[in-house]
Amino acid sequence: MKSILVVEDEQDILFALKQILLAQGYRVAEAANGRDALEWMEHSEMPDLILLDMKMPVMDGWQFAKEFRRRWDHSCPILVMTAAADAEKRAQEIHASGWIGKPFLFSELIESVRQQLTDSS
Repeated sequence: MKSILVVEDEQDILFALKQILLAQGYRVAEAANGRDALEWMEHSEMPDLILLDMKMPVMDGWQFAKEFRRRWDHSCPILVMTAAADAEKRAQEIHASGWIGKPFLFSELIESVRQQLTDSS
């Protein structure tokens, strides 16, 4: 069973993402910001995919990605979730493997997740 770490500060979005991914058969871990995600990763196995919001309090997506790469290099694909008009640019800035613009349809998210997990296998 593939595992996904969702890093998102908006509790409603986080809850919805978790429910959708669980319904698709994924194991899901969650973190409200980049710092919490790094702490979780210190004590858990590497997820198969990270869904990463970019604008969060405490530690944003840019800071998380920089620290993640420093500690673990490119050991896990990152799919950026952002409401920014230049979502693709945001993904490129952190060397993410993909991006999805907010708001998105759940079907688009599921397809993006499947694609990332297939590409990284």
